[in-house]
Amino acid sequence: MGWWKNAFAISKPGSKPLTARQEEILDRLAAKVVEWKMSVPAVLFLESVKPLNYIGSQVLVFFAPIVRTIYTGPDYDEFVALMEERGNVELLLRRIEQKEDARDPAPRS
Repeated sequence: MGWWKNAFAISKPGSKPLTARQEEILDRLAAKVVEWKMSVPAVLFLESVKPLNYIGSQVLVFFAPIVRTIYTGPDYDEFVALMEERGNVELLLRRIEQKEDARDPAPRS
């Protein structure tokens, strides 16, 4: 029964180091989200699916036609695998927020 105590364990952001390719995939997505001015809906969506991140990553198959405008086949498969880890969802959220702040340096209240 040792497997049971880790069955619902949540990985922390940055607990598994990302490869250079994975870093580039997250950066490219965050840049496109900011470029399309979709930061707020993207952050809202990602925050809402964070508790169900594995199921949310499987929903990406449904969104494949949209996401394939940004990624090639192998990159998309890597992205889906990245989103299976909850910590990586948090990393993506941070990247979107950083790029949005860099684009719009006006202070928020």
